[in-house]
Amino acid sequence: MSKMQELAVAASPSRLKAIVKVMRPHQWAKNALVVLPVLLAPGRPSPGLIGAAALAAISFSLCASAGYVFNDLLDVEADRAHQTKRLRPFASGDLPLAWGPPAFMVLFLASFGLALALPRSFLAMLAVYFAATLTYSSVLKSKLLLDVVVLAWLYTHRILAGGMATGIQISAWLLAFSMFLFSSLAFAKRYIELRQSMTIGGQIKSRGYHVQDLEMVASMGPTAGYIAVLVFCLYVDSKAATETYHAPTLLWFVAPVLLYWISRIWFLAHRGQMQDDPVKFALTDRMSWLCGLFVGVAALSARIWPR
Repeated sequence: MSKMQELAVAASPSRLKAIVKVMRPHQWAKNALVVLPVLLAPGRPSPGLIGAAALAAISFSLCASAGYVFNDLLDVEADRAHQTKRLRPFASGDLPLAWGPPAFMVLFLASFGLALALPRSFLAMLAVYFAATLTYSSVLKSKLLLDVVVLAWLYTHRILAGGMATGIQISAWLLAFSMFLFSSLAFAKRYIELRQSMTIGGQIKSRGYHVQDLEMVASMGPTAGYIAVLVFCLYVDSKAATETYHAPTLLWFVAPVLLYWISRIWFLAHRGQMQDDPVKFALTDRMSWLCGLFVGVAALSARIWPR
């Protein structure tokens, strides 16, 4: 092998690394929502319920990765014109496009294969999620506002699916809270993309938003987040909270933390200090972790505090 060939081989990207990257394992943290019904249900969860919830989360993660592969194949040209998405494996050329369909099929079959071990209602929820993600990638993400509603619903759908996998009924409080909270984060994602598009002018490629919409998105996003906090406050004073928590009054400590975190997300987005998906940002943000830890301690204290 010549010196030039050796350099070429050394410089070639790692296929395994590129495959892992296109699966976006960092996004799997979103599927922790599938486990949420078990954690929030009254009483101590049994090992069987925890195992079913964990299996459901793994199944959702593989299904989500299949959706990411499909989305990247579909969006490869738009990604190549994007400031940060051009580094995705298919767009950058680190992974040949021909590898996409086989990777998609393997992830799809693994996901639904695991789901067969769970109730059929969960399998149906997974199928609906899969169909919705493909529809979103191919059609809905370019539709004004509809894309935000679908994104928020997909997060809430994970919680519903977790209830199906474990047989736990999901309260209307949790569904309302999650829809408003994730609507706020979905708007934040579009706001960040709009700010980035201002440097090149015009419309976000393959999206239904224009730079003129920036003010509207900046208004609707925080509003949705604050409504989520309002829903939480109303829940604290409800009968449902007294049935689950020994000392629901302690949950009032959670409300200001939620207000702070949502406001901070939007301040950072407005300042241009957030360059990616807010959920992805939160997974690596120290302050978000501290807020999450505080919320977890407050919720646990309210659960175990003597009546």
